[in-house]
Amino acid sequence: MANDFPPYDNGKDLVEADVAQRDGSDLQDARQKNVGELAFEEYTAGGLGRHLGVLSTTFLVVGRIIGIGIFSTPSSVTAELGSVGASLMFWALGFLLAAAGLCVWLEFASMIPRSGGEKNYLEAVYKKPKLLITIVFAVQAIALGFTASGCVVFAQYILTAADVAVTEWAKRGIAIGVIVFVTLFHTFLPKWGVRGMNVITIIKVIILLFIVVTGWVVLGGGVKNVPDPHASFRNAFAGSSHSGNMYASALFKVLNSYAGWSNAMYVLNEVRNPVRTVKIAGPLGLLICGILYIFANIAYYAAATPHEIAKSGVTVAGYFMLKVFGHAAQRALSVLVAISAFGNVLTITFAQSRVNQELAKEGVIPFPKFWASSWPFGSPSAGLLLHFIPSFIVIIAIPFGDAYNFILDLEGYPGSVINFLVVLGLFYLRITQPHIHRPFKIWWPVAAFFMAAQAFQLVAPFLRPPSGKGDTSLPYWLAPVVGIAILAASVVYWFVWWVVLPRIGRYHLEPRHETLKDGTHVVVYKSVKTSYRS
Repeated sequence: MANDFPPYDNGKDLVEADVAQRDGSDLQDARQKNVGELAFEEYTAGGLGRHLGVLSTTFLVVGRIIGIGIFSTPSSVTAELGSVGASLMFWALGFLLAAAGLCVWLEFASMIPRSGGEKNYLEAVYKKPKLLITIVFAVQAIALGFTASGCVVFAQYILTAADVAVTEWAKRGIAIGVIVFVTLFHTFLPKWGVRGMNVITIIKVIILLFIVVTGWVVLGGGVKNVPDPHASFRNAFAGSSHSGNMYASALFKVLNSYAGWSNAMYVLNEVRNPVRTVKIAGPLGLLICGILYIFANIAYYAAATPHEIAKSGVTVAGYFMLKVFGHAAQRALSVLVAISAFGNVLTITFAQSRVNQELAKEGVIPFPKFWASSWPFGSPSAGLLLHFIPSFIVIIAIPFGDAYNFILDLEGYPGSVINFLVVLGLFYLRITQPHIHRPFKIWWPVAAFFMAAQAFQLVAPFLRPPSGKGDTSLPYWLAPVVGIAILAASVVYWFVWWVVLPRIGRYHLEPRHETLKDGTHVVVYKSVKTSYRS
């Protein structure tokens, strides 16, 4: 059976170094704990092998974090918080919370260095009832792990750059083309998929650096179109909001812009020397994004007043270019933001397909041998298809407007529940298994800080906005309620499939390990009749 925390780092047994310093029974217990049904070597077998180094892993983090949030979100954050000072404080707070979350994930990842992310960490803690937490995570990850928003944003910005007005279905057509291309690209050219992500990540960083440097020039008085670049920073906290709901909404938006700091943990089977690499790449990638985000916001406020920023809508970066360089530069930036959105789709699809494959290996979704397959090119082709299906459905079936925005809001709440359970599990393991070898160990107040933030995110969506309305015409509480219902439905599914039906049919589900032709190992559950004594 698999080890709870396999003592693994580049093929070396990390635990052996501490044998003399620990009780032998504790060491044996640590090795005999189970995370999932397969052995550690079975989970990491097959696929593309370890081909990601520190640079590519760092790019994986940066490319996921920098999407469209930093180019659009500052306008709504400013509108909700009401002042420059409060807005900049929230961007700094968002960075600190992301860093705290990253440290929690690093402690788990250094103990369980394999693909899957939260799946592994939840399974390490919530072992009973068997497979319940795996199925809850699987429903959330597969049903809500789509990348429809990035595809639609790409279509919108490309059309903005072309300065043409088209129908809603034309936008859908472009979005569908994006998700189809990305899925096929990662399937048939997996190594080129990584190279493509790296190139676009470099472009994203260059875009933000250009905005940051331009902001410095504006602050220095070098742009005639901005006569008073320091106006926004005088009385920086004047007009700050006093609404708890506005603070909550702004924090959600900021944290969503930082989302992706855990991206490397989903693909550790493909990372060389995973423990060392992720301890470098994760913090480095987040630090790069945090610095760029803070200075980009300063640049925006140097070129425009808080009122202008708040009114700029989802094109705040475009408005910045318009103020400084004119209309042509605004259209050019739209192309670059579209490229950034495309890169985000590439990166999310890459990571999410690996999560889907790990779930299939566990045998908790129908036809696990098909979905776990890495045939024919070593990429998780079936996992990519499983990611493509919900993305395609959302793009094609959900009407734009309130319904579409609601679907996007729905993604966030179950994710906050999962994050809360992960950090709660970290404290549980610290208490119950203090001697497990931890190559990275977070300072507990940092974990408590992150846990408090997740608890706030679970409560905040139910706080009534001043107007009684959220960001859609639908009830403000509907998205979290539906999110809770999805998680509850996964519990019902587990109870019916794994408890009720076996009792009615007088059988039990027995796990059997099978190896696919591509070397991937998978668990297949077989129904075995149970004999009862009279």
